[in-house]
Amino acid sequence: MTGEIGQLALTLALALSFVMAGAGLAGARENAVTARGVAGSAALGMLVFVLLAFAALTYAAITSDFSIVNIANNSSTLKPLIYKITGVWGNHEGSMLLWMLVLALYTAAIAVFQRGSGRLTSAALGVQGLLAIAFLLFILFTSNPFLRIDPPPFQGAGLNPLLQDPGLALHPPLLYVGYVGLSASFAYAAAALITREADAGWARAARPFMLFAWLSLTLGITLGSWWAYYELGWGGFWFWDPVENASLMPWLVATALLHSALATERTGAFRTWTLLLAIAAFSLSLIGTFLVRSGVLTSVHAFANDPERGMFILLMLVLAIGGALALFAWRAPSLEGGAAFEPVSRESALLVNNVLLTAAAATVFLGTLYPLVLDALTGTKISVGPPYFAATFAPIAVALLVALPFGPRLGWRRGDGVGAVKSLLPAFGIALFAVLLVLVFAARHVAAAVLAFGLAAWVIAASALDLARRVGPWRGDLWAAVARLRFVPASAFAVALAHAGLGVTLMGIAGTTLWRAETLSLLAPGESVQVGPYKLTFDGARRVTGPNYFATRADVTVGRGGASLAVMHPEHRMFPTEQQETFETSIRTTGFSDLYMALGDDRGGGRFILRAYYNPLAPFIWFGGGIMALGGLASLWGRIRARVPVPHGQAAAAE
Repeated sequence: MTGEIGQLALTLALALSFVMAGAGLAGARENAVTARGVAGSAALGMLVFVLLAFAALTYAAITSDFSIVNIANNSSTLKPLIYKITGVWGNHEGSMLLWMLVLALYTAAIAVFQRGSGRLTSAALGVQGLLAIAFLLFILFTSNPFLRIDPPPFQGAGLNPLLQDPGLALHPPLLYVGYVGLSASFAYAAAALITREADAGWARAARPFMLFAWLSLTLGITLGSWWAYYELGWGGFWFWDPVENASLMPWLVATALLHSALATERTGAFRTWTLLLAIAAFSLSLIGTFLVRSGVLTSVHAFANDPERGMFILLMLVLAIGGALALFAWRAPSLEGGAAFEPVSRESALLVNNVLLTAAAATVFLGTLYPLVLDALTGTKISVGPPYFAATFAPIAVALLVALPFGPRLGWRRGDGVGAVKSLLPAFGIALFAVLLVLVFAARHVAAAVLAFGLAAWVIAASALDLARRVGPWRGDLWAAVARLRFVPASAFAVALAHAGLGVTLMGIAGTTLWRAETLSLLAPGESVQVGPYKLTFDGARRVTGPNYFATRADVTVGRGGASLAVMHPEHRMFPTEQQETFETSIRTTGFSDLYMALGDDRGGGRFILRAYYNPLAPFIWFGGGIMALGGLASLWGRIRARVPVPHGQAAAAE
């Protein structure tokens, strides 16, 4: 009965999504109070039934119900319980059900937290209802997770071993919370166009959802980068894989959206531009869904390979993006223009920020989609990799980092440019000092490293100085200065942490990219090899048995300066149910550098291939991502504490 319960729950959720879409759009009219109440109730009901369907699929996975095709194809009785649960979304059908669950949660959050806010929220619920209809139809007709198989197999096929990892428990859900969270800002933007309430009110209503989506995307991308680093055995953190780019593009546009919406909310600037960014951010999420689910890409990330599904998603893309852009083209000319501001102002700094971020997203979009379009039109296959992105993305990123510290030091509408430059002179001095340190102490003087560390120090120092400026003069009493931190607004912490985190990540990228040492060696027991400052001695390999795999585990003694530091154990695993192999890395970190090992093939006579890397500052990549996420959390917490109400109708410019 589990499959039938799940199927029925999805069908009822689809019926309620039709009710929500109709009532929500009807509630966008004046005095349609009853319709608004119906839309909110339908949103909550849809969440209940989608939750029931997801619980049914999870129960089927835990109990190994192989009469359900999805479970038979992606699970087995030998899998540990944790991977039976995470395997629910480790396949196409289950992951789309997770997508729908997140959409239902956001829709219910709009209904609950913005209750009573009138036409704008009602229209937003209507748009969310239309999106829910599209995705529920897609699930039920092309990706049904509850299809039965008769007779059921005695044993399931198992899950891709690469996905049997704790990182899978968090990485996809976090990305989905980010991707789907952008639907809320998309819905509010469409609602603002429908109701003609494109003032500061819609930006204020949508901003918590923007922040939560951006925070989740940041954590999801950071965790995904870490997962690829330690799980795939390549020793790198980012490979410009098209599916990696599919998550980077909406993150870049969502970052621009956060900054633009802040100006719209505070002074009324960039009204139409912010609406367009909200549409673009979610559109890129849908495009990423198409890339992963349609089968046009072959990747460890890509689950589906079905043209029928691809055409369905393409149709959703055309209707959602085309419909939103058509609505924008129709309504935008009649909207009021944004508030005026001086050339030297915070708005101007945010404008520069937005131009650079959208240009960066455009270069990634072109590099990702051009090979696919060229292949579809001409049959010519080309590969666009790091050289292209180094030549296009990197210069834009440099310009963005240079401009970043100026915005927080400029006033709204009119700023003091000379004063901003003077206040940043200490940060410039710290950046020069960082450049000198690299020139003096670095083993290899690479121009890119000098520039990267100078920029990282510039951004981090400027962020610290901004917080220090808000705390006030030290006057020799450190504890008094620390105590005054609690009076600093959460928004100031958010800006400082987000910008500083970007600088920390840049340091990690520069260190591990430019100063990495690596070796690929064939070693017999007792033989040694040098990588970076470490001496690695291969002590031999042995057979071990895991819960659902067999493995060859190496013992490698790590020494430095004649002293033995640790024994590391990279593994070569074989999963008999799935008939697949994985190479499990072993990483020893100091917090400032990583020693990274992967065990290769057995060449007989006790000899094995050993790949080893010394990655200076690699942990900073993920530390920086965590710091950026803390910035998003600080901003969200400040927003919750302030309990900013959603204004009705035409709102006056905030603050």
